[in-house]
Amino acid sequence: MSRFLSILIGLPLSIIILALAVANRRMVTVSFDPFSATDPSLAVQVPLFAVVFAALIIGVVLGGGVTWLRQSRYRREAREARREARKEEVRKAEEKREANAAAVAALSLPTPPR
Repeated sequence: MSRFLSILIGLPLSIIILALAVANRRMVTVSFDPFSATDPSLAVQVPLFAVVFAALIIGVVLGGGVTWLRQSRYRREAREARREARKEEVRKAEEKREANAAAVAALSLPTPPR
């Protein structure tokens, strides 16, 4: 079912992306020199669709990074809760072991006097 959904969504999305790339294949100048607009010292000629796709990819990566950083508090709380749960399991297992040992000691016969 999930494979069908991925094809159902992915195929039209791929067609739209391909159409965008074909329609915007003209070369544009991307300048990395903020001080000289007329004669930039660092400029690159790339197709427009490459600029658009790069901006989308950078936006997704930065958005994911910010989300990951903002959720660090919840991940820390989950780690602490797992740690406490493990401690509680160990404590209960130890109590059960002690209770079983006490029950076995109560059921055993007393040692004969000498």
